[in-house]
Formats: sequence, C-alpha cells, structure tokens
Amino acid sequence: MTSASKRIVTYHIARLQDKNPQVRLKAISELTLLADPDALDALRSVFETDPDLEVRKAAQEAGRTIFLKMKQEDDK
Repeated sequence: MTSASKRIVTYHIARLQDKNPQVRLKAISELTLLADPDALDALRSVFETDPDLEVRKAAQEAGRTIFLKMKQEDDK
C-alpha cells in the first residue's frame, strides 16, 4: 500500500473517534473498502467500546470483512 493510502487509512481511523455516529459509520465504510489490516485494531476497539449499537455492528462486520480478505490473500 502506498504512503498516500496509509494516510487515508490513518485519517479514517481518526474519524472513528468523532462525536457524530454517522461520521463514525462513514469512516467504517471507507475502512472496509480500503481493506487495510492496519485498521483491525481500531475497529476492534470501536466494536468493544462505542456507545452506538449500529456503529458497533458496523465495526464488527468491517473487521470480519477485512480479516476474510486477508485470509483469501494468504491462501493464494
């Protein structure tokens, strides 16, 4: 992944701390599309601690999706 891509991932990880749950959901959506394993720890933290149920569900699904993509890459 390029340094520009890493900066984008870092930006979206930071957005996971936003007060607005809609911003957090959008960040999770973007992290899912980027599928960078560096996001997994942050997504796990959101899943474990976020006060919003929808955000927690989205973080769980995003983590699962990224993990499965990583596994598929390893199996190739």
